[in-house]
Amino acid sequence: MDILIVDGYNIIGAWPELISLKNKDLGAARDALVEKMAEYQAYTGFRVIVVFDAHYVQGNEKKYHNYKVEVIFTKENESADERIEKLASILSNRKTQIHVATSDYTEQWVIFGQGALRKSARELLNEMNLIQKSIEKNVKNIQKNKPFSKIPLSDEIAEIFEKWRRER
Repeated sequence: MDILIVDGYNIIGAWPELISLKNKDLGAARDALVEKMAEYQAYTGFRVIVVFDAHYVQGNEKKYHNYKVEVIFTKENESADERIEKLASILSNRKTQIHVATSDYTEQWVIFGQGALRKSARELLNEMNLIQKSIEKNVKNIQKNKPFSKIPLSDEIAEIFEKWRRER
């Protein structure tokens, strides 16, 4: 099994699309990153965990799943780097390969020393762009070869069905 642990704010601060979104609405930037990681997870089969620092969201540690992606807000006074290091250590075993997405150079070396593989924010963005192109190509092929529905669906209903499909 492969697990990708993502340093959430580090990636948001490195991807141009998410930087501009962050400047308007940090919550929307977090949601957009989680959605992209859901696509990554669905396409690659990796388990994806996104970790955000507590200093942007005060209070107790929070964990939840969104689009089957595990999202963790660290507890107060715990950095995302510390949580990522703990996760990499806890989850690592013979059958599991841990990948950590961060451009924090120090963090890369720490997790590399624990046997995890690193992905810089740029590498992950390039991989996401390739995945997006592949998904678009597959969708075009499906639409081209898709039989027409006997039941006409409005765009709104089709969108609801698509949302249900992604949550499986």
